[in-house]
Amino acid sequence: MSFWSAWAAAAALLLATGCASMAPPVAAPDAAASAAAGTGLAVVVQIEAPAPLDSLLQRNLDVVRLGRLGRGDVDESEWSRLIDATPTQVRDLLETEGYFDPLILLERVPGRADGEADVVKLAVSPGERAKVARLTFEADGELQREAERGDADAQLTLADLRRSWPLQVGDDFRNPAWASAKAAALARLRSAGYAAAAWVGTGAEVDAAQNTVRLFVVIDSGPLYRYGVLQVDGLVRQEAETVRNLAAFPRGAPVSETLLLDFQERLQSAGLFESVTVTMDTDPAQAGETRILVRLREAPLQVYTFGLGVSTNTGPRASVEHLYRRVFGRALTARNKAEWGARKQAWEGELSTHPGEGMYRNLLGGAFESEDFSNEESLLSQRIRLGRTTTTSRIERLYFVQLERTLRRTPTTRTDAFATSYNYHGVWRELDSPILPTEGFTFAGQASIGRSHGSSAASGVFGRAYGRLTGYLPLGRNWYGQARLESGQIFVKQGIAVPETQLFRAGGDDSVRGYSYRSLGVLENGVLSSGKVMLTSSVEVARPVSVNLPALWGAVFVDIGDVANSLQGLDYKTGYGVGVRWRSPVGPLRLDWAWARETRQGRLHFSVGIAF
Repeated sequence: MSFWSAWAAAAALLLATGCASMAPPVAAPDAAASAAAGTGLAVVVQIEAPAPLDSLLQRNLDVVRLGRLGRGDVDESEWSRLIDATPTQVRDLLETEGYFDPLILLERVPGRADGEADVVKLAVSPGERAKVARLTFEADGELQREAERGDADAQLTLADLRRSWPLQVGDDFRNPAWASAKAAALARLRSAGYAAAAWVGTGAEVDAAQNTVRLFVVIDSGPLYRYGVLQVDGLVRQEAETVRNLAAFPRGAPVSETLLLDFQERLQSAGLFESVTVTMDTDPAQAGETRILVRLREAPLQVYTFGLGVSTNTGPRASVEHLYRRVFGRALTARNKAEWGARKQAWEGELSTHPGEGMYRNLLGGAFESEDFSNEESLLSQRIRLGRTTTTSRIERLYFVQLERTLRRTPTTRTDAFATSYNYHGVWRELDSPILPTEGFTFAGQASIGRSHGSSAASGVFGRAYGRLTGYLPLGRNWYGQARLESGQIFVKQGIAVPETQLFRAGGDDSVRGYSYRSLGVLENGVLSSGKVMLTSSVEVARPVSVNLPALWGAVFVDIGDVANSLQGLDYKTGYGVGVRWRSPVGPLRLDWAWARETRQGRLHFSVGIAF
């Protein structure tokens, strides 16, 4: 080689070495593959199983959750461990749903090319769900001891506890149902007065070969909590004796959840307190003398309420009501309400004691009312009554003696009647909601006996009976039915006058719609009068207008009824139509259009609330 050739070769080698030192390094083949895998596709997990088990597996299997992360985030050994553990995890999940002998097939299909996702195929056939083959329900503690001694209440509680256990022999077994059954039984026993009840042993023995489960439960009732002491906090002006009277249960009574809730409801309904909370001391050492704790806040002593309204029965009106909750510094409540309208002027007042023994209140009340029913008829009525009343969520009772006078004027007559009567009024409710009922019934009944005399009639004894039954029934698919039957009759000899308020009329918002207020009566000498016999009925079907407006209902209805002086004289009138109901927080607001078949006229009716 010549000198110049050797120098050129050396220079080329040096230049090549320098350029190589300045160029970016090239990753090794293994490192490059790892980097690509780190951003590779997720592993696809395909699950074939009946619903809803497929959703259960998708939500809970580790191989599904980690498969979404991508192959590069989990190394091969971890993937192998997850896949090997999948059948066991599947079995554990299926056992919670009562499947103890499933068939599980698992296959892993690697991606066939670079960047192609692996596929894990999981096929599950759960088999038949296991059935409860045997149930052993045992009780311990005071409940069992008292039941063995023959205590009827303990025996009834224990029998109810066993009967209400949800998982009976032959039922499908599911772990959520098993847990729910234990929680419900414990809550049921605690609500019956055994506030310290607890499970001392529970077990579910599975026979996979027979596909059955044997259940074994032992519950310790602990002591029965009995009422001993009432502790009241929050009284300022009202009396503790009133609270004790509203308790209405004797010392030693079992303190159940129902007892506490009913007591709280009576306190709230008494009209003396703004807020009430009733709880119990659950110290087992004091179970025989349980403290019931009442925390309350008193309502204001005086309240004025002003109102403006309108009714299709009596027209527009204004009213003012005054409530005084402690008259003369004593356990007395006074209510006064005055109403002034175009067709009706009225005052009603009552002075009553706070609830006493048996939750009864004594009352003295009076009323004055003047009403023009038409251009040809007006009625003035006055009354004073002395009585006794009690009210619960289901039942109202009112006994009273009443003196009343009515003066009725027409273009041709003036009838003045006075009566003394002994009366009983009662209301019985069995409703799912007292304000917005959809199921149940109410019954209002009245019975009276008295003596009356009039300005142009003989004196004599009379009797009066009245009843109103209203039923509510869900009809399925968001349809609801309502029906009413109303009847009344006066028992009196011919020629004896009875106050107009004791007689009957029909027609109007809560009677036979399509006919004006009190327009159905007895026609005597061309003048409409009240009658001795009344019978009306109504059938209504309603449903929500739309899913987006569940409180707005549409309705169709038919009303039938009449008033006469005898059952044979009834000539039933029919009204039918359509309406809109708004189920407001204070009760249903009703707007109806009704057609009167006999008069061939339409009429609008508007009302709020429920008539009992």
